[in-house]
Amino acid sequence: MNRVRFLVIGLIALVGIEAASAVLDAAFPPDLARARHASPVALDHDGAWLLALPVERGRWRIRADLDRTDPVFLSRVVRIEDAHFYWHPGVDPFAVVRAMGAAALTGHVHSGASTLTMQTARLLEPRKRTVGAKLIEMVRALQLEARFSKRQILAMYLTLAPYGGNLEGVRAASLAYFGHEPESLTDGEQALLIALPQAPEARRPDRRPGPARAARAHVLDKLVKAGALTPELASEARSEAIPGRTPFPSLAMRVAGEEARHATVDQASVVTTLDAALQKRLETLAADAAKTQGPEATAAILVVNIPNRAVRAAVSSGGLDRPGGWIDMTRALRSPGSTLKPFIYGFAFDDGVAAPDTTIKDQPRRFADYQPENFDRVFHGQVTVRQALNYSLNMPAVTMLDKIGPEAFVTRIEATGVKLVRPQAAFKDPGLALALGGEGITLRDLALLYAALGDDGLAKPLAFTEADAKLRPGQSGERLMRADSARQILDILRETPAPVGRIPSALTQGGPRMAFKTGTSYGFRDALAAGVLGDYAIVVWTGRADGGARGGLTGRDAALPLLFDTADVLISPDSSAHPIAPKQAPVALTNLADSGDGPRLIFPPDGASIQVDAVGPKSRGLVLAAEGEHLTWYVDGAPLRADPAGGGVTWRPPAPGFYGLEVVDDQGRKASAHVRIKSD
Repeated sequence: MNRVRFLVIGLIALVGIEAASAVLDAAFPPDLARARHASPVALDHDGAWLLALPVERGRWRIRADLDRTDPVFLSRVVRIEDAHFYWHPGVDPFAVVRAMGAAALTGHVHSGASTLTMQTARLLEPRKRTVGAKLIEMVRALQLEARFSKRQILAMYLTLAPYGGNLEGVRAASLAYFGHEPESLTDGEQALLIALPQAPEARRPDRRPGPARAARAHVLDKLVKAGALTPELASEARSEAIPGRTPFPSLAMRVAGEEARHATVDQASVVTTLDAALQKRLETLAADAAKTQGPEATAAILVVNIPNRAVRAAVSSGGLDRPGGWIDMTRALRSPGSTLKPFIYGFAFDDGVAAPDTTIKDQPRRFADYQPENFDRVFHGQVTVRQALNYSLNMPAVTMLDKIGPEAFVTRIEATGVKLVRPQAAFKDPGLALALGGEGITLRDLALLYAALGDDGLAKPLAFTEADAKLRPGQSGERLMRADSARQILDILRETPAPVGRIPSALTQGGPRMAFKTGTSYGFRDALAAGVLGDYAIVVWTGRADGGARGGLTGRDAALPLLFDTADVLISPDSSAHPIAPKQAPVALTNLADSGDGPRLIFPPDGASIQVDAVGPKSRGLVLAAEGEHLTWYVDGAPLRADPAGGGVTWRPPAPGFYGLEVVDDQGRKASAHVRIKSD
């Protein structure tokens, strides 16, 4: 009976302890604010870096993305920092006993017994290093383990870990020190990233390269001792240069920043629809155009991929050094000038009021209290609709708007989600001045309308993230005009005379001809050009950010050349490498070697990540190349034989992973490379 009684009392006590623990855990949860508050990051549609935004006090705390982090690095972090990470409950009892025993024997603390989870708890709630703080860390570690998976805790640690200066997180460190994301890291890079969080300021590579080199070597020795790295590869890793620090990329600041701010607390990055290489080239074009148009001028460009409405480039200004450079001019209300005339004629085609070859009078006429004039104040008499649109005649456009009705025009435009804003008169009925730019519209809305022209008259919202772009092809959209009307308008716009001496490269390369329209607002405040080229809709604007008047700069003079330059860039894309690459040369290519210096390894280069179709003895393999005479190849110390047929050396990696290659000549001189093999 006593046994049963003691057992019952014990169970009651255990339940009581668990209940008390649950109550205390709920009452005093770990503070996760720092983990939730990370620098938002915007990537382009291929994953290239566009922009990140700092958090408090200008710190770069970039959320770790384990799916985009070198898996070998992750395994080595665990091995060095917390070998029992995947089985302990947050506190490693063996490490605690070992640390206490060592302290009792020597009278000094040799090991803090901190697990990765405890280190994460300390990073979440920094405290002075005391025995009491250590006990709190243990409790917090148990709480974290109860709330999160091991993978989530590892990601949290790699988000909060300090790496020197204002850098927090492995992504920030890899980008700042190596110039690339931590998707593929050399052994030396991995060792440095493992060493830095333990003493980030004392080992900061850009300011203290000596201590950084020593700390890296210490980690490499640990990896060799643990069997995670061969002595040969460790020796090679020690020869890697200690990096400095470079600034983060900053492209599409307004648009990418806007999307980055929408990131949820669980998102490591927001993948936008932008193309980093295209964005960079167009930002340069916009800056050059703004400089040529005066000290107060700026410029903006939008490029939209019509099939999925993905915005591939969004240049918000001519640069931060221009007046109003911080303003996103793609969102600003500006007068469209004559760029809405194609839609007036398209609606007329829809309604059966006119056709492309319908004749219309271009002569002076008063419409109640409104009497428009042509831009050049010359009237041409009897013209066709085609001619009227080609030469942007004002009187025929106003006459056509009068036929279809300005209220109907506005209703059909705004049914697509586009907003036309009349100055100081939101309550007033729209008038015929709509035909000549008597309303405000954003460049984004104008791009939406021209993308609809290129999509057989079907209007859909623009997409700024890849997630939204995937929805657009299947989205029904809003019918702006009939498909045949849209095609007729584009055919007419393709006949518009190009600027003198300017022909898009599409013409010389056999590509599609651009359909385009220009616009100039009252007082020459806004110069616009919009076009459709193949699968792209392009809108460009130049002017002053404050809306001030400019003397004589028309859409044809100030915006159309920029439109054609943008079209040329689209037809002739940048052939340079897109992603951010490591800024230092591979060890084998650091210095140009003379023929007497021994062999020079050509392929594969040191630090390369190589994607192969297959691995194993039956795979096609990689043909190795080096400069020198009487060469012998080795992979991880094992020699490779030359192919009997061709005399060359083909290496067939047995499995994906990291390998050390060496090529040695008959005098014992050698060159080496450390490469990574990837296979689907």
